[in-house]
Amino acid sequence: MQSIRFLAPRLSFIRHPEDARFELGTHLLNSDSIRSRNAEARKEGFGLSWSWEQERFEFLAEKALWRPEGRELFIADLHLGKAEVFQAHGIPLPSDGDRGTLNPLLDLCARVQPKTLIILGDLVHGPLGLTASLRETLAALPELTGCPITLVGGNHDRPCRTLGLVQQPSYRLGQLWLSHEPEHSPDQSGQNARLLNICGHIHPVANLSSGSDRLRLPCFAYNSSEERLLIPAFGELTGGHECGQLYRKWLVAEGTIVPWQNPESRARKKRLVR
Repeated sequence: MQSIRFLAPRLSFIRHPEDARFELGTHLLNSDSIRSRNAEARKEGFGLSWSWEQERFEFLAEKALWRPEGRELFIADLHLGKAEVFQAHGIPLPSDGDRGTLNPLLDLCARVQPKTLIILGDLVHGPLGLTASLRETLAALPELTGCPITLVGGNHDRPCRTLGLVQQPSYRLGQLWLSHEPEHSPDQSGQNARLLNICGHIHPVANLSSGSDRLRLPCFAYNSSEERLLIPAFGELTGGHECGQLYRKWLVAEGTIVPWQNPESRARKKRLVR
């Protein structure tokens, strides 16, 4: 299979010859070759299933959310160019040209073949990180992923006027309210519509401990009282925030999804102890 080659001095990493990757050389974009890498990508069952009302999702170990009905793929918080922003402020943070975030994204899109890729904010980290090579990457991203991209503008995206992708505000999709920051959906047709808010921004993680051992893992987190689902940060160079005990959590660990904490069962356990 022909590799994708991208004009970017630092994007020179290819793990397998058949993979569509960023490599130093001429710009040869071929989205068809990306999508043909996985002949069985159209079958269902990519991750752990979860339902809310009539909406059905799959939690993916790549830290993404899949909606089979419309073949939408949700990700958030890539923070591309973050290392370059730190470098501009005198912090010598090494950079791989965002290969550690972009190559997994190409792999994921090739595997699930989404109809639309929906990015719930913070595609980039800031204006100082928008190098010439990153601008070229963003302009080519729909072709690289093989599908249209919808970008809900995040707080890090909004100061960047020329991303190559149009930023749009929060919006409704089916029974979902899609946003970057956690939000309550506005009234719909004069009534309070019951919508599930799917958002990023928080970078949810779960803190695990056993004796002196401590572990922090990214997670999907659902708050039933707020009707909100937080999805983990997709970017490689991102931190995380513990989202608290009110959230039901699914951990992302070693390439799999692990159901972890259900606040209701936790509350029942406390009552039994009393």
